[in-house]
Amino acid sequence: MNTPSPARRRRLALAASALAAALLLSACAGGTAPDAGGETSDPVSGGTLTFGRAAAANDLDLNQQITANNAFAIDKIFEPLVSFDADGKIIPWLAEYTVDDAGTSYVFTLREGLQFSDGTDVTPADVVFSLKRHQEVEGPLPLTAPISDIAETGEREVTITLTEAYTPFISELASFSNGIFPADFGGLNEQEFFQQPIGTGPFVVTEWDPNGDMTFVKNEHYWQEGKPYLDGLVYRVIADDAQLRQQLAAGQIDAIDTVPAANAAEVSAAASTELSQTPGWSTEQVFFNTQREQFGDEHVRRAIAHAIDREGITAATTFDTAEVANALLPPTITDSANDTVTPLEFDLDAAKAELAKSAFPDGFETTLLIASGNAQRAQIAQIVQESLGKIGIDVTIEQLDIAVFRERFFAYDFDFMLNSGQSDAPDPNGFITFQADPAGFSKSYWTHYEDDRVTELMHEGRTTPEGEERTKIYAEIQQILADQVPYVPLFFPSNLKATTSDVHGFTVLPNGSVLFQDTWLGSGGTA
Repeated sequence: MNTPSPARRRRLALAASALAAALLLSACAGGTAPDAGGETSDPVSGGTLTFGRAAAANDLDLNQQITANNAFAIDKIFEPLVSFDADGKIIPWLAEYTVDDAGTSYVFTLREGLQFSDGTDVTPADVVFSLKRHQEVEGPLPLTAPISDIAETGEREVTITLTEAYTPFISELASFSNGIFPADFGGLNEQEFFQQPIGTGPFVVTEWDPNGDMTFVKNEHYWQEGKPYLDGLVYRVIADDAQLRQQLAAGQIDAIDTVPAANAAEVSAAASTELSQTPGWSTEQVFFNTQREQFGDEHVRRAIAHAIDREGITAATTFDTAEVANALLPPTITDSANDTVTPLEFDLDAAKAELAKSAFPDGFETTLLIASGNAQRAQIAQIVQESLGKIGIDVTIEQLDIAVFRERFFAYDFDFMLNSGQSDAPDPNGFITFQADPAGFSKSYWTHYEDDRVTELMHEGRTTPEGEERTKIYAEIQQILADQVPYVPLFFPSNLKATTSDVHGFTVLPNGSVLFQDTWLGSGGTA
């Protein structure tokens, strides 16, 4: 095997790969043109795809990030040992694995010939270093499994030992935050490494503005033979939804990350664009900061839940692209059990009765925080404002730029807000932990909600094998959440994205990420 190269060799290798890709781009001139019908029978190599998205990637440290703007750039550079497909099924990725009968010893065997994007071999030492670093960082998506040891046990083999069986372990490993990178950061310090990261992913970053665009070239050492088909990928930051759609329709960009539900039919009907609508792992919600006196009162939260017409909001704002949420977990999540949960139904009389039981029977004034630039959430906010006014709660809507919005709720500086919960893996543990664990990174999704029974069940769910008993656990958790209402689930949105008709193989995962290694252009792209 090759020995790990020094930092200078990695930088030279990266530069050489970028130069080779640039020469290839100019030579290919975009690849084979499509036939008259706009289709080609086989994937075509070449070209650069420009992907419009609303927010820039500002940090590529995979162990420290959680938001989609960063995660969906990170997962083009780094890859985990296991992953999931478009149906949410866990699949081997960088490694095959076996597990013993006790469910406590996992042996991972790396793919033969696996290399980083600079051409150096991926070794068990790299895997051990990457996962141990993630343990030490304790970031927003931590390795919560009871790991007692991560060790190199063979030429291509790593063994991870747990103190007890942990059902969501493999699902947890599939998160982008468990990607593999060179041991000791390839001779760089952490800051240097994540400015010019080296991974096994299909693309390599060559230009990056943390407040703007990002340019990738194909990883010439990618382990999937013949992929990626694209020579290059550009993330073009366009904050305005209307501008994204206009540039797509004009062919100035090839694909966009988000299509507002109100515009889905229009995009689908247009001759030059294709709508991608796929099931997701997210839930649109109203979140309460229970540290605020009013929202620490369960009767207030229950009153609001009764006052919100979830079906009406879904019908008015999602245009048949979403499913009304009767519980927290999307039905696409394993063991979701959401069809067994009974939510607090829309009933203004019941809402007034609950408020009368609270410490605020005459109502109160409060502020609903939302991110600006999202027409759907602005509409939802107005509906919520009107609905709560009917029971004596006077709501002021505060719209903030997305970056400031995040700063505010990360600092627990809000009364209540509109946001979405998103899973990064198919097992329910991650979603439930992030939204209901008061000791976790987000303190129950910044609500500070805490319930001893929910915490107890959450731990039981981690050690109970998949099946009927585990499903019952998550059903009970969700029923408690539905009754105590730290948040009101509104609907389960689809992943809505769009491409020009020249884009093929545009595969969207349930977490909303796109597998660009499978994507190809019938012509040369727009970059």
